[in-house]
Amino acid sequence: MRAFKYIFWTLYRIWFYVLVALPILILFPFLLISISKESWYPYFFKLARFWAKFILIGMGFTYSIKREQTPNKSKSYMFIANHTSMTDIMLMLAAVKNPFVFVGKAELAKIPLFGFFYKRTCILVDRSSEKSRKAVFLRAQRRLKSGLSICIFPEGGVPEEDVFLDSFKDGAFRLAINHQIPIVPITFADNKKRFSFTFFSGSPGKMRAYIHKFIKTEGLTIQSTKALNEQARMVILNKLQMYKK
Repeated sequence: MRAFKYIFWTLYRIWFYVLVALPILILFPFLLISISKESWYPYFFKLARFWAKFILIGMGFTYSIKREQTPNKSKSYMFIANHTSMTDIMLMLAAVKNPFVFVGKAELAKIPLFGFFYKRTCILVDRSSEKSRKAVFLRAQRRLKSGLSICIFPEGGVPEEDVFLDSFKDGAFRLAINHQIPIVPITFADNKKRFSFTFFSGSPGKMRAYIHKFIKTEGLTIQSTKALNEQARMVILNKLQMYKK
């Protein structure tokens, strides 16, 4: 029985990468066109949402999105969520209709095929480099001014398996305050169970995302960063604890 599980988990992982690559190969010409101009990013975003849903459904995930508040299509936001799985990217794309740009790890750009588009459409950060972290603010400012939103996983990486929710970095909150845009906390309840970074784990099943009421930043200054950070973290932590019961 145990041997069967290991075989299943191995094939399940391979199938995931097949699903990641397949729509990229099929849509390659359209994806290339959509990234040829920065102003065409919303078209790329629509293709990315199709790619994400294709993977979630193909993996046997039945995802549901609950919303306390719905983003206005004409406004920019800072989307944040807990980070536990490779599928967080896909569920974020499925959950949010407003075109946004990910701020993510530079290492992901090394993934064949996926990395080609990742490094051309996302804001890459090398967290070990102060220069790289500062450059993120400049690139994010340009995207926000063009009417897009930003998405950051504020834990700064995927925490260890035994960590329920790691502390949040301040970058997302400083950006939100600087641009006076609302923060949209999102809780992913099941991603770690469905498809964590542990190789021999995962299974088809439900994936729940909960979009919380927005946290306003109007009138706040940089001095409010830590308080805003903790407020957003507690919103996600409390919901995770409710789902765990």
